[in-house]
Amino acid sequence: MTQRISPVFVSHGAPTLVLEDHPARHFLARLGHDLPRPKGILCVSAHWETEEPMVSTAERPETIHDFHGFPEQLYRLQYPAPGAPDLARRAAGLLRAAGLPCGEDPSRGLDHGAWSPLILIYPDADVPVTQLSIQPGKSPDHHLAVGRALSAFPDEGVLVLASGGAVHNLGQFRVDRRNAADWAIAFEDWLTERLAAGDAAALAKYEGMSEGAKAHPTDDHFLPLFVALGAAGSGARGRALHRSFAHGSLAMSAYAMERAAA
Repeated sequence: MTQRISPVFVSHGAPTLVLEDHPARHFLARLGHDLPRPKGILCVSAHWETEEPMVSTAERPETIHDFHGFPEQLYRLQYPAPGAPDLARRAAGLLRAAGLPCGEDPSRGLDHGAWSPLILIYPDADVPVTQLSIQPGKSPDHHLAVGRALSAFPDEGVLVLASGGAVHNLGQFRVDRRNAADWAIAFEDWLTERLAAGDAAALAKYEGMSEGAKAHPTDDHFLPLFVALGAAGSGARGRALHRSFAHGSLAMSAYAMERAAA
């Protein structure tokens, strides 16, 4: 009998996370042991942006090193996981059935929003994986709808892994790279509380908060969270799996999105 796998949102932080001695790295290295073994992974990365949803149907997705100026060791890392084209096509079909357009890209590889957490979670690279894009500028409600269209996946043993950042303000790195700002701590606290309450309506209006605008000057690293929350079903709640800060004000929080009690 297939075991349900709750969708998970992780904060992937800087590309150097895989090399760092940091609580978030140690958490991700344990996560694969704590989760049921997935049949496949649908990764929603902050680093694949398209106008409409797209899925990767690549058979052998390449490892994309989509960053510059980092240690040479990072550019030598590879994540040779098999692709999941059938899973990608099923995701596309579910989205279209829900009235959402979805394209297919046969060449899209795994960007660092996908492979940098996956290389820690499943280091053997033996779970088939595909990616689903985000649509910056489209609302959190749009991304909740994308997730809800995919709500069959958790019961089918598919891990919906959303990868972004609970607080992602790179400008703050130049202000204080050692200590989390008060507004960053306040936003992460609010996010954790609203997820625990299942308050999707409040979360979707995060930009109206002064802390929200600072925590996410752009929406790309926050939108994957809404896909994961939607994929858990209506009324889902987010349970904190990990909470920490890195490089000052980058919140490295992770949440399991758990369906509402029957």
